[in-house]
Amino acid sequence: MQDNEILGHINDLVEEEHTLRERLQKGDLTADEEHQRLRTVEEQLDQCWDLLRQRRARRNVGDDPDGAQSRPTGEVEGYLQ
Repeated sequence: MQDNEILGHINDLVEEEHTLRERLQKGDLTADEEHQRLRTVEEQLDQCWDLLRQRRARRNVGDDPDGAQSRPTGEVEGYLQ
């Protein structure tokens, strides 16, 4: 996956976050449904950002960015900020 594809996926996920919040406000879904889907979207966003950072870091040191790989959710979610 190329950087522009990753960024496109990030934008799609952010749009989905906004849509979920709007649907909750309108009463189209329950808070539990919204929270469950939001958790999944946020995990996918974290994975996308991690992959993009890996690609950029590899490029910055002269490595092939295509060598970066998506890491499991548990690993990405376990990072300390």
